[in-house]
Amino acid sequence: MPPETRTEFSETPAALLVGGLATRLWPITHKVPKALVEVAGRPFIDHQLGLLHRHGIRRVVLCLGHLGEQVADHVGDGSRYGLEIQHSFDGDKLLGTGGALRRALPLLSGACWVMYGDSYMDIDYRAVFTTFEKSSAWGLMTVLRNNNRWDKSNAVFRDGKLLCYNKRRPLPEMAHVDYGVSLLRRAALARIPEQGAHDLADLMCDLVNRGEMIGHEVHSRFYEIGSHEGLQVTSAYLKSAAMRLTRTESAPASSRSN
Repeated sequence: MPPETRTEFSETPAALLVGGLATRLWPITHKVPKALVEVAGRPFIDHQLGLLHRHGIRRVVLCLGHLGEQVADHVGDGSRYGLEIQHSFDGDKLLGTGGALRRALPLLSGACWVMYGDSYMDIDYRAVFTTFEKSSAWGLMTVLRNNNRWDKSNAVFRDGKLLCYNKRRPLPEMAHVDYGVSLLRRAALARIPEQGAHDLADLMCDLVNRGEMIGHEVHSRFYEIGSHEGLQVTSAYLKSAAMRLTRTESAPASSRSN
């Protein structure tokens, strides 16, 4: 069991990885960071932060790299989102997903959410957190039965157990994919070497191999803006979601209760 004491849902920060070069979105991201790309009329990070607030998350640490100053200037301290936001910068050299988390470690305590900054993941975060806190695991990975549909499947999740994870060496029996929402204890993140660039996937693969990471299956697909195709699909989804929300809010109370 990791040495940290258990944390409350409201006290658990979310580390959002928003530091990549986003070369697949060029020329859009040549001078604009991916987090600020306009999606359904708003910078994408506004949609993400609104989603996290709606699900009860109140603390966010932005792991910033390429053009990170633009993102920090846009979100500020997070007060306009109803959040407390802190910023961690890679520095002169990009540190990768793992290195960025290691750099942000002083801002993270107990356990933290880890999420990718190019994905919109609308799931029951409290249910995921409950699964994690009931366990003695060092980490939790949400997984989706994917069958190579939305991304390359990279995990074996069977009978409620996460048996295998490797995004570099996919196996035929891998039907699930790392959904992009994880919980990691601080002691697990401390295993990442302090210097240099590192991939978070290497830490997660090691945790799974050691039996120190559990899985939690979700059933709602993720949306991402990592490619031009993904950007179009996600924009259409968020526009549709906004229209549904508007109709719900404008409907008479009697019709909403039926």
